[in-house]
Amino acid sequence: MPAFTAERPPRSARARTIAIEVALVAGSALVELGATAVAAGHQSRGDLGAAGIALLAAGIAVLPLRRRFPIGVLAATLATTLAYWSLGYPRGPIFVALVVAFGYVVLRGLRAAAVTSLVIGFLTFPWLGYLIGRGKAPQLHVVGALAAWLLVLLTVAELIRSRRERAREAERSRVESAQRRASEERLRIAQELHDVVAHSMSLINLRAGIALHLMDQDPQQARAALTTIKDVSKVGLVELRSILGVLRQAGGPDDGAPRMPTPSLDQLDVLVDRARTSGVRVRLDADPDLGALPSNVDLAAYRIVQESLTNVARHGERPEADVRLHRDGDALEIRIVNAGSRQRMTRHATDGGSGIVGMRERAASVGGVLDAGPRADGTFEVRARLPVTPGS
Repeated sequence: MPAFTAERPPRSARARTIAIEVALVAGSALVELGATAVAAGHQSRGDLGAAGIALLAAGIAVLPLRRRFPIGVLAATLATTLAYWSLGYPRGPIFVALVVAFGYVVLRGLRAAAVTSLVIGFLTFPWLGYLIGRGKAPQLHVVGALAAWLLVLLTVAELIRSRRERAREAERSRVESAQRRASEERLRIAQELHDVVAHSMSLINLRAGIALHLMDQDPQQARAALTTIKDVSKVGLVELRSILGVLRQAGGPDDGAPRMPTPSLDQLDVLVDRARTSGVRVRLDADPDLGALPSNVDLAAYRIVQESLTNVARHGERPEADVRLHRDGDALEIRIVNAGSRQRMTRHATDGGSGIVGMRERAASVGGVLDAGPRADGTFEVRARLPVTPGS
């Protein structure tokens, strides 16, 4: 079934192309041959004759080849139409095949061939019949009318080509924009998954090590560590399921599953309490009112604090952190200082840890900046500044 579905678009496109070609050839034959045959009955030039019909039919017959040989088909239709006209056969709508071939050459952007055919037509159609003794010398107004008609034909064909090019460019831009949005969404989801999994697993790993170390010496502390593992894993699973629910875009048997609210600074106290439970000593200094924050800035700030606390728990020899959030005009200032070992945190920063890289990407995604590194007093600091204006 998948293979059958994958073949349908090409097959449908081929069928559409064949249908267009059949309709084009049939329509051209009906107008060029049928209408000319009717017009011939009202002229003194006589019937079309086998040769006249053959010339018109030859020009129509080569039209399906114009996709592979556009210039060759234009030359062939020009030659058959010129021969028919110069030999003095009955007049009528005999230029249909030539106009179709000419228009296709212009749409393909082959301007040199198109203009050359116009020049050849302008020089030969009025004069060739007269030179071979099958017609009268052209009058000046006839030559002027032919020049005007050819200019109109070229202008209309160029306008159609320009419009099609703009339509193609608009479609190309739409596809590229959709691909860019999809790529940005994949990156955002990857960041969310990293933050959720890294935070939860780091705390679980930390408390599991404590539980194993104290299991025999202090069962009560080991029990508390296991309780923390249970709580952290539960929150992590709920948040992970929420992210997967976004990927599914609702629907399915998991609709009744618990959903985690979108993380924001409103839950900062919960995040800090969770870090304290895992053994990190956190001092929080946040403005009572940070003001209305754009949702993307709110989420980025939460994740930066979360990742910083995770790094403190993982890399600090003395898990201790000072967290400060301050609204400074049109920006949110975030500062997390880790009082743990400078050596371990410096090694983590210079070894390309994905946590710090991810925090920088978080800040950059909302137009902000983030710096992380050791300070002179041996502590490690993460400092971010996120714009909070409506256009940020």
